[in-house]
Amino acid sequence: MNGLSTVLILVGLFLVGGIISFAKQQMPKGLIVLLSLSAALCLVAGILRLGVWD
Repeated sequence: MNGLSTVLILVGLFLVGGIISFAKQQMPKGLIVLLSLSAALCLVAGILRLGVWD
């Protein structure tokens, strides 16, 4: 696991925590959707950077 993939996965998990927190606070749905997309992109990029499929 290299440094960039670790950072991307950790940022993605941090954003998932933000999604849960914002949903509990009943923040606007657009903000939650934007946060969800960014979390998904970070997690997918981090997993793809691991290169386990090579």
